[in-house]
Amino acid sequence: MPRPVRFRLGLSRRARLGAATVAALVAGTAAFGIGQATAEHSVPRTDKEIPNLTQVQDKIKAYYGDTVTADGEHYASPRSNYARQVRGIESKARTYLTKALAKHSGTDATTRPAIVLDMDDTTLLTYNYELQVGFHFTPESQDKYLESTDMDPVFGMNRLVNWAHDKGAEVFFITGRKEAQRDWSVRNLKNIGYDVALDRTHVYLKDKEHPPAYLPCGATCTTIEYKSGTRKHIESLGYHIVANFGDQYSDLSGGAADRAFKMPNPMYYLP
Repeated sequence: MPRPVRFRLGLSRRARLGAATVAALVAGTAAFGIGQATAEHSVPRTDKEIPNLTQVQDKIKAYYGDTVTADGEHYASPRSNYARQVRGIESKARTYLTKALAKHSGTDATTRPAIVLDMDDTTLLTYNYELQVGFHFTPESQDKYLESTDMDPVFGMNRLVNWAHDKGAEVFFITGRKEAQRDWSVRNLKNIGYDVALDRTHVYLKDKEHPPAYLPCGATCTTIEYKSGTRKHIESLGYHIVANFGDQYSDLSGGAADRAFKMPNPMYYLP
């Protein structure tokens, strides 16, 4: 979804990668966990080095357990391998947070524990949108979709977030979505059960027209600069970020969090 730079298989906006590419990259995911898309910048020498686009899309659909309704809408299945992988990550996160939040509450620390989450494919599942536009993202199609449609929660993430909040964690969202999409984004989070504060001090969207003073890079921030700089700003307000969740490595790089949890996303890569 809209963050500063996107690449695409055969297009200039967004790289969409399937199982063949993803499988070759799993070995590099130990720091954050399995499940990623990444960009291959070398120039292929022959067609044999390029995954077949149709086959990649078919594998993505199979991984998400593609389910089609009577009116032609596509949804991911809660019994899919994707959902199974997400549940495994959430289980590890819950185990970690149980200890981290208990430890924090048992100290005289002046900072409050917090968790930070990305939106698209971390807390909100974009799969229906992706299938509706044929894996062909455009800002215009995204605006039209978000204005009228609520994305489903990433399986179980709303329950995990609400649980962590009940255990004492303050919840913050940092997304590359543009500021103009704030009302739609907040409405979506509320409607699908994220029962946490969703005001401007808890939900951060990218505002290129009026970038905040705490980001020295201003309107030219990379994703890593924007997200890590915003996390540092949150910590400057008296919070200690014990966990950071994202589906892109650029969501997780740059520090200002005790632990990062990488959510799976084989559909696109955002540097």
